[in-house]
Amino acid sequence: MIIKGSVERVVFRNAENGYSVLIISDSIISITAVGIVPPISEGEIVELEGDMITNSKYGEQLKIKSAKICLPNSLDSMTKYLSSGLFKGIGEVTAESIVKEFGEQTFDIIEKNPARLVKAKGMSATKAMSLHEAFIELKDMQNTMVGLQKLDISLNLALKIYKIYGNSTLNILNDNPYKLVEDVDGVGFVTADRIAQEIGIKPDSEFRVRAGIVYCLKQAAANNGHTYLPKAELMSIVLKLLCLNIEENESLFDNVLDVLEIGGIVVILQNDSKAIVMFNRYYLLERKISERLISLNNSQTQLHTDIRADISEFETINNIKMHDNQILAIENAVRYGVNVITGGPGTGKTTIIKCILFIFRKLNLNTRLCAPTGRASKRLAEACGEEAKTIHRLLDLNFKNGKGYFTYSENTTLDADVIIVDEVSMCDEYVFSALLGAIKHGGRLIMVGDKDQLPSVGAGNILGDIIAFNKLPVSYLTYIYRQEHQSMIVENAHRINNGEMPVIKNADSDFLYSNIKGQEAIAETVVDMVSRRIPNYMNVDPYDIQVLCPLKKGVSGVNNLNVILQNAINPQASYKKEIKMGEHVYRQFDKVIHIVNNYDLEWTRGDEIGVGVFNGDIGKIIDVNENEGKLVVEFEDERVAVYTRDIFDQLLLAYSISVHKSQGSEFDIVVIVLMGGSYTLMTKNLLYTAVTRAKKMSVIVGDDKHLYSMVHNNYTAKRYTLLTQMLEEEFERQHIE
Repeated sequence: MIIKGSVERVVFRNAENGYSVLIISDSIISITAVGIVPPISEGEIVELEGDMITNSKYGEQLKIKSAKICLPNSLDSMTKYLSSGLFKGIGEVTAESIVKEFGEQTFDIIEKNPARLVKAKGMSATKAMSLHEAFIELKDMQNTMVGLQKLDISLNLALKIYKIYGNSTLNILNDNPYKLVEDVDGVGFVTADRIAQEIGIKPDSEFRVRAGIVYCLKQAAANNGHTYLPKAELMSIVLKLLCLNIEENESLFDNVLDVLEIGGIVVILQNDSKAIVMFNRYYLLERKISERLISLNNSQTQLHTDIRADISEFETINNIKMHDNQILAIENAVRYGVNVITGGPGTGKTTIIKCILFIFRKLNLNTRLCAPTGRASKRLAEACGEEAKTIHRLLDLNFKNGKGYFTYSENTTLDADVIIVDEVSMCDEYVFSALLGAIKHGGRLIMVGDKDQLPSVGAGNILGDIIAFNKLPVSYLTYIYRQEHQSMIVENAHRINNGEMPVIKNADSDFLYSNIKGQEAIAETVVDMVSRRIPNYMNVDPYDIQVLCPLKKGVSGVNNLNVILQNAINPQASYKKEIKMGEHVYRQFDKVIHIVNNYDLEWTRGDEIGVGVFNGDIGKIIDVNENEGKLVVEFEDERVAVYTRDIFDQLLLAYSISVHKSQGSEFDIVVIVLMGGSYTLMTKNLLYTAVTRAKKMSVIVGDDKHLYSMVHNNYTAKRYTLLTQMLEEEFERQHIE
C-alpha cells in the first residue's frame, strides 16, 4: 500500500534509530504511520509504502516499509517545516519572515544563495550560514536514505550505514559496496555482493575478493572459534563462496591477501611448514596473552608459610578431609605465579578455592574472585561466601567518547595480590587479555575450569591452549566426593564424560529421562514439562526452568521451541504490551537473552549507572513502548537496560537456548532436548556440558538412539589457534633473557 500526503504532526521520533510515529494527511483522510524513517518534519510531503495493521491500543496504523520525502510546496507548509525544530535557531517568527520575504523561492535561496537570507527579519549572516549548512546536510541525508532504499536496504540498516559513512555513503557504495562487510555490523557478504552486482562490479574484482577473505575469516572466528585459517583452506573457502575457479584465480587471491597484510588487516605466518592467515587483532591478542602469562609466572615471590599445616588447620575448622590431588592443587596455587585447576562437577573445586582464600588471608594477601559471566560470578560468590565479580566489573568497564573502556589496565593495575578466575574456559581472548594486563607485577593468577566442557563461544581456546602448553602447573581433579544423598546429575555427568550411558532412576531422582521419538512429539513433551508437569511436581515457576538444545533449527530446535514456549508460558493478553520486529515478537514479561558483547549499552541498578551488557546475560522484559520503539529489560543481577529498535537484534527469547549459550551458567532445572544432527556437533562433550548446567534436576527428552550416539561420540572440533605455540616461543625467549 502506498500513501502520499503531508506530515501533519510528528508524534514521536527516536533520534538513535529513526523510529517515528507520524500523522499523515492527504486531501481525504488522516492516518497514523509508524516505522523507521529518515528525519521527517511537519509540513513535508512524504510517500510511504507499507502495510495497514491494527494495534490493540492505538487502532489502525500504516507500518512503514519505505519512505520517500519531498520538500513542502505551500507557503504554510514551508513555514511549518522551517520551524519544526530541525533547524537550530529558527522559530516560528523567523520562519514566517523568511517565507514572507522569499515566497516559493525560499528553499532555493537557502540552498544556493544563503547570503540573501539576511534580508529577512531576525536573520544574521551567521544564522543564515547555519541554516544553509543544516538544510544541505538534511537534504543529503534524505537523498542518501532514498538511494539506499533503492538498493533494497532496510531503513534500519540504512541508518546504521549512514551513521558510519554520513553524506559520503552513496559515493562509497558506488565505488566499493564491499566495504560494508568490514565496517558495518549486520551486513554480510551476501548483502554487499547483491549491491555490487546491481551496480555492475565484476565477479573477479579485487574489492570482491578482499570482502570474501574478510568475511570468511570473520565467519571462521564466529562459528568455529578459529583465530586463523590455513592459507590453502581459506583460499578454497573464499573462491568457492565467490564461485571462482581456484586454478585461474590463485594469483588474484594472493595479490589481495598481500594488500590486506600491508594494510595491517591480516598477518601471514608459517605454522608447521604451512602458511596461515590470521586477523592482526587476534595475533596481537595471543601475543599479549603469552607474554603476560609467562611474565607473571616468572615474577612470583616465595611465600613464607607451611602450606601443609595451613591445609590441616582448614580441614580441622571445616571438619573435612581433602584428597591428595586437592592438596597438590592448593600447594601449586600458593607456590606458583600462574596455575590451572581443572575438574568436573563434584571434584571439590569450591573447597579448594575456599582453602586458598583461607591461606592467602592468613598471609594478608588481597585476593579477588571473578568469572566471565554474571551467573558464574554469582554462583562463585554463593559457593565461597566471598564477593565475586564479572571480569568486566572487576576491570571497571566505563564509557567515554562513545566507546567502552576498562579503568584497570596496564597503566592502572588492580590493587590485588591474587586473582582467581572461575569458568576460565568461557573467556574470550579480548577479555582474558584485558584481565592479564590489569594484574600487577608479582601478582598471582589462578585459573579454575573444566577442560571437558565446550570451549568459549568467542574465538580462541584459552584453557585448552594453556593446558596443552604443559609448562605451567596444572592440577587435575579426578576424585569424586560421594555424599550421603549422591546427586545422579554428578554421577551421570562423569559417566557421560567417560563414554558410559547414564544411569536412569526416574523415581525420586534428580536425573530424569523421557524416551520420545519424533521432533513433533519431543517439542510437545518439552512444552508440557516446562509449562505444567515440572512446575507442579517441583513447585517452581516455569521461568526457572531452562530448556537447552543442540540445534537452533527444526521443530524441536531453539527457535521453534521459543515460539511455542512463549505462547504457553507468556501468551498474548490485552494487558501485556508487545512489539513485532521481523519474525520476532517481544512481549512484556518475556524471558530474553542478550547474544553479543555490547560494551556501550548503558544500564542502571538503583542509583548506580554503568555500561556493558554481554553475551549470555539473561533477563526479563519489564516494559514495552511500541510508539517509542523501546524495550526495557531487567537482568538477573537487577541491571536495567533500555533497547531501541536498532539493537533489538541483540535480544532473543530465552525460554530455550543453545547449549553453547548456556556455558558458564547454572540453572536449578534444565530440560535437555536430544535430536538428530551433525556428527561433528552431537558430541559427548556437548551432552556433558548440558547436563552439568543443572543444579537440582536434569531432564533429558529425546530418542534413546540419539542419547547412545552422543555418549559414544568422542569427536572434538579442532580450533585453529596459535596461543600454545606463542607460549612456547615466549617461554624460550624470557628464559634466554
